[in-house]
Amino acid sequence: MAQKPSIPKGTRDFGTAEMVGRNYIFDTIKSVFVKYGYQGIETPSMENLSTLLGKYGEEGDKLLFRIQNSGEKADLAPEKGLRYDLTVPFARYVVQHQGEISFPFKRYQIQPVWRADRPQKGRYREFYQCDVDVIGSRSLLNELELVQIVDEVFGKLGIRVCLKINNRKILAGLAEVCGAPDKLIDITVAIDKIDKIGLDAVKEELAEKGLSQEAIAVIEPVLTLSGTTEEKVSRMRTVLSASEVGCKGLDEVSELFGLIAKAGVAINVELDLSLARGLNYYTGAIFEVKALDFQIGSICGGGRYDDLTGIFGLSDMSGVGISFGADRIYDVLSGLNLFPQGMTGSADVLFTNMGEAEVAWSLPVVTALRKRGVRCEIYPDASKLRKQFEYADRKGIRYLAIVGGDEVASGRVTLKNLSTGEQRSEEAQKISDLTW
Repeated sequence: MAQKPSIPKGTRDFGTAEMVGRNYIFDTIKSVFVKYGYQGIETPSMENLSTLLGKYGEEGDKLLFRIQNSGEKADLAPEKGLRYDLTVPFARYVVQHQGEISFPFKRYQIQPVWRADRPQKGRYREFYQCDVDVIGSRSLLNELELVQIVDEVFGKLGIRVCLKINNRKILAGLAEVCGAPDKLIDITVAIDKIDKIGLDAVKEELAEKGLSQEAIAVIEPVLTLSGTTEEKVSRMRTVLSASEVGCKGLDEVSELFGLIAKAGVAINVELDLSLARGLNYYTGAIFEVKALDFQIGSICGGGRYDDLTGIFGLSDMSGVGISFGADRIYDVLSGLNLFPQGMTGSADVLFTNMGEAEVAWSLPVVTALRKRGVRCEIYPDASKLRKQFEYADRKGIRYLAIVGGDEVASGRVTLKNLSTGEQRSEEAQKISDLTW
């Protein structure tokens, strides 16, 4: 008995209808990236495992897909793994190609990544990221530009979002003033889960990681701090007054929010001091975007990393970037019915096939239309008109161009609008001038 075909859990097939929507997302995001001067690159799906390990924290390392057989002798070839994100491979790329790059280097990358995670709603093992990064500059104008890109992308897509911002220096300062500077990673990993598990569970995890109740008492009110950005920063200056790095983080936050106000960003931007972003390589501003009208995890996130390239031998090369989760954005657009109406990806017009003579007569007409950018098909087989009509209807083709013996004799085409049922006769020589 033939085995029933299947695909691995956490992966998906995308049919023609889904691909129309996905390409709409990719094209929209890419158009904004290019507008801001970013250029595209691609990196391999697999990297040497040494490139990936130790960059995402202990929990991230557990989610790496390792390649067991790479077709090379095991004792000679380095171990390999599928990329976990696009940022670490980008850092490797920058170091490896530094002689070919003009800094600051602004790049975008739209490719799939893989994580050995437990599949659930909005969480997949294979998914696409749309990354945009600038490396080789510490200016907060770069952070502002990422905020503007988020604003423009989601404005074009019609998704109402909230952009949350924090700074890892503030969190480092918080670890200092609560007497646990060596627990920064444990603190950030724990509080990064606050939206998923709640404050009480975060406090339990902090205690399990060895933080004292006194330290947790310092952290807790910060995680629930409310008010305007100015009020939050003012209160945090008191909390972090003894921490130089914490005060530096507050200065950066104040400057960035000042730039955002001057730039006239339309989306809701909020300082969220509970935002941690669990990736170890972040050192400054961190970002997270959530949809306001659809229940799902973050649909975009990123931050600043001061020395990610230093791991590969190129020190003092600060960068900042943000990643759009195309798969979750698709789920939001689909769930809120926000995809533009009439998107099918199909041809605009299907020419019927009534026989060899009719097809031969149709070919130059179809060629002229395609040169004008009109998407055309000729039905491949001489079949009953009803069958060809049903094919066009199923594919969402807007017009059926009926070419029979009478049309060939008169030099005209009968056009049928499949949405309205309207039918009219047009001269073949003028059909390419029509508005489709």
